[in-house]
Amino acid sequence: MAYNLNQVAMITGLTTRTLRNHLKQGLLKGEKIEGNWCFSEDELDTYIGDPSVKQAIMAKQHAIVYDFLADPLKKTNRICTIMDFPVSTEEALDIAKFFGKEITDHGHDIEFRYINEKHYARFILAGSEEQVHDLMKSYYER
Repeated sequence: MAYNLNQVAMITGLTTRTLRNHLKQGLLKGEKIEGNWCFSEDELDTYIGDPSVKQAIMAKQHAIVYDFLADPLKKTNRICTIMDFPVSTEEALDIAKFFGKEITDHGHDIEFRYINEKHYARFILAGSEEQVHDLMKSYYER
């Protein structure tokens, strides 16, 4: 399974600019195919497991929750959900890819974060009540 730069950005919560900087620094390794960056599961797992990258991802992960809680002027119903799944790294990447693909393909206005811990994978979704509900329903019906 291969990931493109946008998918890695969605999975990690880091910007494509940051990912490009990490490519230049050698933190992130991948292959350019027909002008587009591609990353294997092993390359993504190694990247996400790097202590400095993990710290940046954790900061982004926490920011989504803090931003959600700090916004007192919500004009529509919003949901922020945190899911911890005791799954393997391979299963976690499959789940992350599912959420990333669904969000991208269906134009959902949902923020998504993923981090793989030692014994579990954490997924955070935040967005409109309807879109988060629909995405969760799609996940559990697959």
